[in-house]
Amino acid sequence: MTTSQQLSSVCQQYDTLLIEETEQNLRIASSSSPAEQLFSALGFICNKPVEIETWPVRRIALWQALYALSANKEVSGHSLSELLNEVLSTAIQQRASDIHFEPGQTTYRIRLRIDGVLHVQPLLPSSIAAQLTARLKVLASLDIAEKRLPQDGQIDYQDGDHQASFRVSTLPCRYGEKLVLRLQQQDTHCFDIDTLGMPEEEASRFHRALASPQGLILITGPTGSGKTLSLYSALSRLNQAHRNICTVEDPIEIPLSGLNQTQLHTKAGLTYSTLLRALLRQDPDVIMIGEIRDSETADIAIKASQTGHLVLSTLHTHSTIGTLIRLEQLNIPRDVLSSSLRLVVTQRLVRKLCLYCRQQPQKSSEPRLSAAYWQATGCHRCYNGYYGRTALFEVLSVSEELGSLITQGQSLMELEDIVRKSGMATLFENGCRAAAQGITSLDEVYRVLGHHDG
Repeated sequence: MTTSQQLSSVCQQYDTLLIEETEQNLRIASSSSPAEQLFSALGFICNKPVEIETWPVRRIALWQALYALSANKEVSGHSLSELLNEVLSTAIQQRASDIHFEPGQTTYRIRLRIDGVLHVQPLLPSSIAAQLTARLKVLASLDIAEKRLPQDGQIDYQDGDHQASFRVSTLPCRYGEKLVLRLQQQDTHCFDIDTLGMPEEEASRFHRALASPQGLILITGPTGSGKTLSLYSALSRLNQAHRNICTVEDPIEIPLSGLNQTQLHTKAGLTYSTLLRALLRQDPDVIMIGEIRDSETADIAIKASQTGHLVLSTLHTHSTIGTLIRLEQLNIPRDVLSSSLRLVVTQRLVRKLCLYCRQQPQKSSEPRLSAAYWQATGCHRCYNGYYGRTALFEVLSVSEELGSLITQGQSLMELEDIVRKSGMATLFENGCRAAAQGITSLDEVYRVLGHHDG
């Protein structure tokens, strides 16, 4: 019996569950405070610190049953379907955006991405890998015999009250094929700027910019920072019968009634630049460009914003001021930029503290942080003290004064100093404010933004 099997066996005796053994510690799940004898027994097998997660009794029993099912080298078709159904159902119930199926040398790992963070599920025997991979490939209509090349497919899943669609991607790895299932959006969002979590002053700046008859509004941040939701919330506010709103997207992420949405098709020659030129002959009032990727698209967007159109788009930059530098790199002159740019919104997503188990504020150990901040704890309702996500924002309005300074060629550092003195709150400052209000934790702000000197 391997060490992992011994640890799993001991955990089962005390109605707990071994989630993972790392070089640093053991992670176990329990529905209540485990007996002291458990720690003694685990320490006898493997002398490592034990990290405890609080799980509901039903969830622990479920994974114990899954392990029992997969413990045999050959699993029946019925048992395999049961195992897979439980994994998919659990992912939906836990609000996972992705499921990772990862074969290893001795174990098979399943991880769920919940609120932007991957969470390891209890390890299964590696003997299950080939059968589970084959089953998933059949459901996704993929070639079972092809194991050397990546494949893409889709699974439409329904089990009782659970109904969903998963996009499937395979990738050959050292010990087999890794599969990632992306849960496609099922819910209809309420697209409303006022529900994004934007502070009142920042929201007012956003509303004022959207009321402009022309100009460029940019929503920036890395992949997975919530830009799409903010962009569609802005479009929803503008979506009225007297406006002609046209979009160019790759792909059309959220169909929205009242908009004229066009998808890129690069193989057919439908690129951002070709579609935008055609779109400008469609008498648009508002133009949305899914992403500004190159100089040609940036140039067309700027020219459209100077000729009576309100243009909205996204850009991959890390700060509002950094957006100015990025546009310069795309060959947009500063004088043209200053006359076109109306607003830059930079954002990140942070996990929200669980309302049931968050701890009362504690003073930070850092001297420069004077406020007291709420802490994450963890209970059976959440994941490690967090449930759901919200956005942090940094909103820069380009006033005439700031536009003049941009044209004069002020450095990035000088511009940043000027806008902060004018009252713009940075992402980090808004993150600290959210931590002091109990929305998130300071640790989560640091995880997403890193440590800042400002």
